[in-house]
Amino acid sequence: MTFPALRSALLASIALVPAPLMAQEVAAADQPASSTTIIVTSQKIEQRAQDVPITISAVTGDRIEELGVSDLDELSNYVPGLNIQEQSANNPGIVIRGITSDSGSSQQGPRVTLYYNGVDISRSRGSYQAIYDLERVEVIKGPQATLFGTASAVGAISLVSARPRAGFSGEITGGYGNFDQTLLGGYLNAGSDVLAGRIAFEWRQRDGYVENLNPGQDEELYAQDQFGVRASLRYTPSMDLTIDLIGTYDQQRNGGTPFISGTLPAFAGAPGGPGNAFEDANLGGYPAGAASLGDDQLGLDREVYDLNLTAAYEFGDNWTFTTVNGYREFDSAEVFDADGSAAPFLEFAEIAQGHQFSHEGRFSYAGSALRASFGWNFFTEDGLQNVPFATEEGTFLQCLTSLFGAPLIAGIPCVAPDGSVPATGVTALATNGAANAIPYASVFENQGRNEAYSVFADVTWLATDSLELTAGARLLEENRKSAYRSNVPDAVLSGAPLIPGQIDTGGRLFSAEDSFSALLPRFNALYRISNDANVFATVSKGRRSPVVQMGARVDDAGNVVPNRQDIPEETVWNYEAGLKLATGRVSGSLGVYYQVYDNFQVSVEELDANGNPTGSFVTRSAGAASNLGVEAEIAVEATDWLSFFGNVGYIDGGIDEDNSFAPEFSGARFRLQPEWQAAAGFTVDYSLGGGARLFATPSITHRSRIYFEVPNNELTSQGPVTLVNARAGVSFAGDRYEIAGFIRNAFNEDYLLDAGNTGGAFGIPTFIPAEPRFFGVQLTASFGD
Repeated sequence: MTFPALRSALLASIALVPAPLMAQEVAAADQPASSTTIIVTSQKIEQRAQDVPITISAVTGDRIEELGVSDLDELSNYVPGLNIQEQSANNPGIVIRGITSDSGSSQQGPRVTLYYNGVDISRSRGSYQAIYDLERVEVIKGPQATLFGTASAVGAISLVSARPRAGFSGEITGGYGNFDQTLLGGYLNAGSDVLAGRIAFEWRQRDGYVENLNPGQDEELYAQDQFGVRASLRYTPSMDLTIDLIGTYDQQRNGGTPFISGTLPAFAGAPGGPGNAFEDANLGGYPAGAASLGDDQLGLDREVYDLNLTAAYEFGDNWTFTTVNGYREFDSAEVFDADGSAAPFLEFAEIAQGHQFSHEGRFSYAGSALRASFGWNFFTEDGLQNVPFATEEGTFLQCLTSLFGAPLIAGIPCVAPDGSVPATGVTALATNGAANAIPYASVFENQGRNEAYSVFADVTWLATDSLELTAGARLLEENRKSAYRSNVPDAVLSGAPLIPGQIDTGGRLFSAEDSFSALLPRFNALYRISNDANVFATVSKGRRSPVVQMGARVDDAGNVVPNRQDIPEETVWNYEAGLKLATGRVSGSLGVYYQVYDNFQVSVEELDANGNPTGSFVTRSAGAASNLGVEAEIAVEATDWLSFFGNVGYIDGGIDEDNSFAPEFSGARFRLQPEWQAAAGFTVDYSLGGGARLFATPSITHRSRIYFEVPNNELTSQGPVTLVNARAGVSFAGDRYEIAGFIRNAFNEDYLLDAGNTGGAFGIPTFIPAEPRFFGVQLTASFGD
């Protein structure tokens, strides 16, 4: 939606305690019946969570329901070191330990790797996934080169859907809430021990929570209308072989994003600045530019198709072969008003398309003194990001020159204090009445193709009963191809492209490619203090791919030629140590990490040779950066019906002060990185007798100030935010029927979701309000085995 950093994605913890990549809860025989031990397979064998020498958090589908969250960004509030921003389903930003992955460019690789049923879906515009009928959501923090097919630079997030099982069962849920929220979802499961199928779906709809005063727009801003359906088939012909086939379809027909100007008022008496974000908006797009933008209505139209085939075969003593294969494609079109006002000034669309294929094969061995895994991975993706621009010439020139203090025609503001747009009359004045309006349109497009091949191996030696040592590495080869083209005509009034610095290739495609290789190691050590407590240490290397960045420039002879800029790979060394504890009714963890970055990549506004904005963003290396953090989590099962949870995270990180990229970047905090983050709450699950029970999970989350841009600016930042949420209800007939109420942001706190955006590149930052208070009621009925 904006070309700079684009935001969103997920997770939490099963009780906000480090958990697994593939987790299951098993009652521990030597502990009270009320406690649980988490069994994980993140290292490709079954282990207790406290025996895994890396930091993992996970949350089950049931826990997602208990917390009362409906999307991944809400879920991230409950995990220290994780922050997910969903500017729209087309524009998620995922932050692990202060490091953001949110670029929409097809030429740039992600930092945080997002997986869906074991397959990388990290391409920003295709990564959003609804969280209905999930078995679990998981996060692994820190680089994990040997555990994931495409390797993860700073961490990985995994969505695992519920699998078919033997028997017949189903569930249907309906809900209604304020802003006309409507929910309908459920699943149907049927099958035997050999063959079972499952189909699940969810439809969510609501009115927008930002009123749009513009009469030409049919719905309010941030309206939601999305549908998802998933069909799964599990074939188990023997105890040794399991095959899963999963097909998923997701669709969004959502309202426009409320980019609200802090400079150009929507109505008389607008407070100005960030305060405008919490008032009515007046965003009209540009109906005359609909042919270029694709629609005269603001909003998102997005579809995603996903197909996954996974097979696991156990052979020999302690050997398993697993193959994971996936195909995914997405097609999205989003129209947005980047100037944040009623003026037909900066009207854009973004059309993003992509498809990808992934294959992995992995052999795993689990012996008494040695554990190992090795295998290969192939991943290929093609994508494009097409950005049309439309405006009215006189309005654009008057508004742009007014921003620089030298209006084209003196005395005519771009937008008047009452929200009207006097600048729309400039074309008639400039042409002496020959034309009342002159529509203008341009477009640029970036393309990217990536092919990556890798082999990996990981070995753990059980040196003693108390000490385990692990070493592994992934050897990666990749070919990256980038391309760029544009159509930027000269304006009638100015005789030049309207956006300064935009260069017209006349539709010609400029392309370049290169090949790269990398070796990414990891080393772990775990020492058992007792059966209930372990300490661990980890050293691992992560990598963000180099960028073959293609654009266009004008050479000394005045010719338009390719402009290739190579951005070196970003590397990080992660050093981490921690303690994990699970004893009786108490479990928890404490971890400390330090990360050192080289060639830290940042997204910056692209300027022409004269320092004028071009309306696009490019990648640059900001030099060195570092990150120091502490994370702590605890869960206490006070009684059989009452449990408490809490966590806290601290991060001191940013671009090094001696960096040579630009003075304003020196010492800047990372984008979307809070210094402090915390969550706490409790869960009541009390039997009322007769097959009925009372349940409730109230919680509170806190986040300190975050900056939306690098370099940091107080104007485009959000101060500390504390939110109170709750879900409570009653179930009957042995959980066959349930009625529950939920509330999020109970005290209706006003805070910003984002600031700056494309408007900021032109000196008029826009501000996006985060969700207000949402509440509602849901009814659920289940049936079958």
